[in-house]
Amino acid sequence: MLSKKTQYAFHALIHLAENADKGPILISEIAQEKNISIKFLENILLELKNAGILGSKKGKGGGYYLLKTPKEIPLARIIRLLDGAIALLPCVSLNYYERCENCRDEAVCGLNDVMSKVRDATLKILENKTLKDILTRNVSIL
Repeated sequence: MLSKKTQYAFHALIHLAENADKGPILISEIAQEKNISIKFLENILLELKNAGILGSKKGKGGGYYLLKTPKEIPLARIIRLLDGAIALLPCVSLNYYERCENCRDEAVCGLNDVMSKVRDATLKILENKTLKDILTRNVSIL
């Protein structure tokens, strides 16, 4: 399940993408529009900025803006950045691998085998879907 942090990140990114023509957007505007605590949102946007997804401008006319187009922002990248592993078990994680404490042999573990397939199917979707896909869907229901 996506954490609130990641869900809020997606809401903020959607707002920034939908308002990209307005230039940098203030945190307070995003927080009010998306009903997110400003303090919590500041931390999220700072993480996205440090990861090279957002830029920021200080002073009058300042705020946050996308550094990449929505098509260049894979959903998997945002999830990994804010939530960590996408895999359901640490022993099948590609980026956060840890051996399971109670596993005798991963090579013959049925749970490992099934969860590897779940991971692969999930990643196939999340690495090929981008912020643009979310935006396209949002526009089609308006």
